[in-house]
Amino acid sequence: MIIIIKMDLSELPALIGTFAMGPACGVFVCLIKNLIHLTITSTGGVGELSNFILGAAFVVPAGLIYKHKKNKSTAVVAALTGAICMAVLSVLTNLYIVYPVYYHFMPEETIIAAYQAIIPSMKSIAQCLVCFNMPFTFVKGLFSVIITMIVYKPLSPIIKG
Repeated sequence: MIIIIKMDLSELPALIGTFAMGPACGVFVCLIKNLIHLTITSTGGVGELSNFILGAAFVVPAGLIYKHKKNKSTAVVAALTGAICMAVLSVLTNLYIVYPVYYHFMPEETIIAAYQAIIPSMKSIAQCLVCFNMPFTFVKGLFSVIITMIVYKPLSPIIKG
């Protein structure tokens, strides 16, 4: 059995939109992205629901923090806070939304066994998610943070007209 976790930068436009036009805009970008992805989904919409929740968890705190003081250091703190929120919430969305759907196709024990192939001491899905998925999701967020910090300033005049 193979469990695939995908590294993507799909939250990057949402974070840029959040910094340019506020957290509601960032959430809207997350929504549109996931609605479009529903047309080619292989998850029956569960992956898109989780991705939307995590994207919103990333951009809302970032946008709320950034709107109070719009400078580069605040943007970094805001985006890192968003990445942390997204990583922590990834445990809950996987534990209560994504994995329960997976259990219809493969037993929980099979999923835990896949994680145990890497670290034999894994005993529960929650432990697996904290040890593997949460750090992965945080790193995924960090990539969006780093790229946003590089491209936002040059893009800002174009985005804002």
